[in-house]
Amino acid sequence: MSSETTHRSHEAPAAEIASFVSNLTYDGVPADAVRIAERCFVDTVGVTLAGAVEGAGETAATAMRATGEDGGPASVLGRGTTASAVGAAFVNGTAGHGLDFDDVSDGVNGHPSVTLVAPTLAVGEAVGASGRAALTAFVAGFETECYLTAPISPDHYAAGWHATSTIGTFGAAAAAASLLDLDEERTAHAINIAASMPAGLKRNFGTMTKPMHAGQAARSGVTAAYLAADGFTADYDAIRDSKGFIELYGGTDDPDFDAMHSLGDHWAITEYGVGVKKYPCCYFTHTGITAASRLMGEHDLDAEDVVAVDVLASRGAGDALHNDDPDTGLKGKFSMQYSIASAIARDRVGLAAFDDENVDDPAVQAVREKVSFDTDPTVPYGSYTTTVTIETVDGSHSKTLDEPEGTHDNPLSEAELREKFLMCADRALDRYESERLYEAVNDLRGCGDVSDIF
Repeated sequence: MSSETTHRSHEAPAAEIASFVSNLTYDGVPADAVRIAERCFVDTVGVTLAGAVEGAGETAATAMRATGEDGGPASVLGRGTTASAVGAAFVNGTAGHGLDFDDVSDGVNGHPSVTLVAPTLAVGEAVGASGRAALTAFVAGFETECYLTAPISPDHYAAGWHATSTIGTFGAAAAAASLLDLDEERTAHAINIAASMPAGLKRNFGTMTKPMHAGQAARSGVTAAYLAADGFTADYDAIRDSKGFIELYGGTDDPDFDAMHSLGDHWAITEYGVGVKKYPCCYFTHTGITAASRLMGEHDLDAEDVVAVDVLASRGAGDALHNDDPDTGLKGKFSMQYSIASAIARDRVGLAAFDDENVDDPAVQAVREKVSFDTDPTVPYGSYTTTVTIETVDGSHSKTLDEPEGTHDNPLSEAELREKFLMCADRALDRYESERLYEAVNDLRGCGDVSDIF
């Protein structure tokens, strides 16, 4: 989209989104944004395959079959089955978030790609979209999510909403509208229909319902777009007008509408990008895990010599990580104490660390009991800055890190991203299939029909 494009006023966000989404073409997306989006597909497809064969992803697929939604134009990843676009978006979105290994972005205060890749692939397969069309739809959804997050962040998240689900609903609707080639009027209706669909409580973190939030957002967005395509209508601006989304979901602070940029003139995907997770747990634990691991290596420490561990992080981390003594792998993903203990007691914090049967590992539990976690009110709410202090029988060692590994500014290398993809995909496919799929998704722009990939 040209920077000369005339945009509507932020007084009517749905109209501005509709103008942007309905006019966006592949050639209008910056080249670096295309590659970021491609990497997002690689990472998200990989973690979706891993999540499809266990836990929330497996259960969602089973439940879908029980409701008679089997069969249709869209693939259910890792299951060898198909479903309607709506059903596949739900199951794949849930599986993609099932292991909490999917990417994150400060631009949305949550996980953007899992609510975009699932609906994009589902609708893309249904309409025979090209890889370039899928990438364009992804970017349309990403920009929409960041645009709507800006005026209410971080208050929306701090109030208890799971932004991945609430904001993700709009991104999914925008992506689906792009693939369905809706005109500006129907795209606006899709966005305003979506405004009546957001949900997702942070209270459900640490359970299967948390990943279901992502599937729900994907399903709701696809539903909104298909309804609009068939002439379904909504209020002209269910986002900003009185009693609309921003007023009801924004939190206690007044929204900052000046933070909303002109879509297409400013690209959130290149400014914020994504953080690709190195560890399969809440992103707020990642800086602490890295700090603890480095302290253990730099000072040649032994877990048995650890006397106490103090962790200091942001209030956002405190809000998300409320499981001091987890008894399941899902709860362990939202426990600073367990995650740090795993980093200290094990060589690495991988997928197996959060299998239910490994949570009670005596070596990890011995360290977990020595970990204390507190928040620092002087650190910005959503900051990843974390200080870890390990006290041993021979002395005390401390390290403060501001960012996890794999951020937008310090991304995983191509080799590291491929390694993560194969590690995840191998849980559902054989190695030959995993490698073939990696090559196809990694060059998504060269795909004539996304159905061919699956």
